[in-house]
Amino acid sequence: MKRRNFTTLAAALAVCAFSFPLTAPAQQKQIWKASDVHPLGYPTVEAIVRMGTKLEKATNGRISIQMFPSMQLGGEKEMIEQAQVGALQIARISVGAMGPVVDDLNVFNMPFIFRDEGHMRRVIDGPIGQELLDRTSNAPTSRLIVLGWMDAGTRNVYSNKPVTKPADLKGMKIRMMGNPLFVETMNAMGGNGVAMGFNELYSALQTGVVDGAENNPPTLLAQNHYQVSKVYSLTGHLIIPEIFVFSKRNWETMSKEDQTLLKKVSREAQIEQRQLWDAYTGEAETKLKAAGIKFVDADKPAFFKATQPVRDKYGAKYAALLKQIQDTK
Repeated sequence: MKRRNFTTLAAALAVCAFSFPLTAPAQQKQIWKASDVHPLGYPTVEAIVRMGTKLEKATNGRISIQMFPSMQLGGEKEMIEQAQVGALQIARISVGAMGPVVDDLNVFNMPFIFRDEGHMRRVIDGPIGQELLDRTSNAPTSRLIVLGWMDAGTRNVYSNKPVTKPADLKGMKIRMMGNPLFVETMNAMGGNGVAMGFNELYSALQTGVVDGAENNPPTLLAQNHYQVSKVYSLTGHLIIPEIFVFSKRNWETMSKEDQTLLKKVSREAQIEQRQLWDAYTGEAETKLKAAGIKFVDADKPAFFKATQPVRDKYGAKYAALLKQIQDTK
């Protein structure tokens, strides 16, 4: 582990000693730490903050959540590591970042697996979504309890020039999440995929270390990437849901009553986040266009065809699951 990551983890462990004693009596006040890479007000952050308010009310103040937004505790890789050792109780993680931890989740990380966002929602709300949540919670490599799904919209390429077809990406370095599947996806699309931590991206865009990145409109706005990337090309290559998780180490110290309560408010948070997401996405697109960001249509069939080798390579072992996803109406 890099020195920076080790320092972050060590600091979180030190705080953990005061925030969540592993041998705490059932009625002792518990302050659960939650973290997200996004700022306050972002749908994923707001949903967890609201969940904390409900927990505090339901337990007469015995349980509360302290939110650490805006990458205060590091990027998603660091948050996963901290939750696994109990230094952090709740983390919102992209399925993209969890793929290397629990391989089954990579089925959602392949390009153009979902027809649109509505299709993605029907999949995660049904038996496929529940099966993957259970697999992730039970996987020995996980050490996390998955509380629910969250929306993250459709990911598109942003840079300072239009990207309408694979040839437009030639020679361009595009930041991708640290999962080999994503790097190969961008390479197949015609660019040069570069794995990079989210917390390093703004500076990399500003200094030209990378030529662009890919994400949803709310992220382009909330992270101020629109200040250094002026063209948003609607490639629609990835629709990746997210999960919010709880430290399994801490979960195992909780009473059954507290576990049941947490599951209840988590389900409510999943529903509320989706409502917040839809409203926030519309507002983000309006603000981005007002700020001069150019939205450009792209040839999705061309990108779909270009990424077929990625689906062929990674999809074979998920054949049955992929058929279930395709058959979901």
